[in-house]
Amino acid sequence: MDFDSQSYEVLFATDTTLKFNTLKFTPLAIKPQVEKTIVVPATQKSVDNDDLFVDSVANAYLKQQNTQSLAIGILKNGQTKSYFYGETAKGNQTAPTKTSTYEIGSLSKVFTAILLSNLVEEGTITLDQPIALFLPDTLKKNEELSKITFQMLANHTSGLPRLPDNLDKVKGFNENDPYKTYDKKALYSFLASFKNNKKPGEEYEYSNLGYAVLGDIICSIYKKSYDQLVKDIICKPLEMSNTFQVLDPKRKDTFKVYNKDGQEVIPWSFDAFGPAGGLKSTLEDLLKFANAQFKMPQTPFENAMANTRLFTFFLPPDTDLGLAWHMNLIDDLTVYWHNGGTAGSSSYLALSPDKKSGVIILSNSAISADDKGKAILDYILRKK
Repeated sequence: MDFDSQSYEVLFATDTTLKFNTLKFTPLAIKPQVEKTIVVPATQKSVDNDDLFVDSVANAYLKQQNTQSLAIGILKNGQTKSYFYGETAKGNQTAPTKTSTYEIGSLSKVFTAILLSNLVEEGTITLDQPIALFLPDTLKKNEELSKITFQMLANHTSGLPRLPDNLDKVKGFNENDPYKTYDKKALYSFLASFKNNKKPGEEYEYSNLGYAVLGDIICSIYKKSYDQLVKDIICKPLEMSNTFQVLDPKRKDTFKVYNKDGQEVIPWSFDAFGPAGGLKSTLEDLLKFANAQFKMPQTPFENAMANTRLFTFFLPPDTDLGLAWHMNLIDDLTVYWHNGGTAGSSSYLALSPDKKSGVIILSNSAISADDKGKAILDYILRKK
């Protein structure tokens, strides 16, 4: 029998004295999953229990069928460690590095919320202002929009649906790159006839559309593109040099992403929905971003970041909402988190400012690593 290439069902039987009298192997049609090689470059000179735990969690993820690579960063009492596993592209035997590019999906919403909070800090807007004040005259005619505030967009209580019903009706729509051609014109067309089935501010419904609207208004006020605003307002002061929306064509040959079936897919492109999920980043940049959340605010920009973590809404049974951030308790510690997912990538970032600790997981597979991130954070926070 070839146990390497064939799976078997094993039947054991005993007699009345509990002695084995039957041992039968029956071939199964299902082949055993081939275990992928896991590459773990040494980022520390010595291995401690934290390293062993992260390795065990990463191994559990990568042993799943159709996963690809992981870049993991942990922050513990203000100190950082990085871990890299798998291959950046199938068969290239190249592990990711601290500067490997990943789609971060809806984690982009945290960046958009910071841009919003920055406008508040500058005194340009207030969170309780109706968004209609900053929309074109053609949209101000829709009274439904006058009942929605900036805060409602940022904490998903505006009543706007997750996606607009005209998403797949725009010219050039491609289900494999669904947001690429959805532009400002399509967005305004939806908003002009929008009828709200909910009372704004009273019910949570996660809305990518809400963040597309929020980002559009922010860009209109600043008169800059979303990509440029992220670079100027967030990345520059935090010295994040590899976070962006528009992928440099030179990177396309080395930037590979895979769906849940393990098939290579194209990275998503964004127009109006960029502020909802369009950013790409690296582990190095996101570690800088995470560390910045632990700092006592001393500048207007640092105040803007901190204010995104203030309570705005309660989501039963146990989640508080800030601006973009979701907040839960682990023991008595508040954890701020967000995740992201595209057709070929997944991301997870969670922080405990009280402990100056957190975790970041980036994957170029659509298979979620949220549970792995939660396990690592739980370990870090509970370990004495």
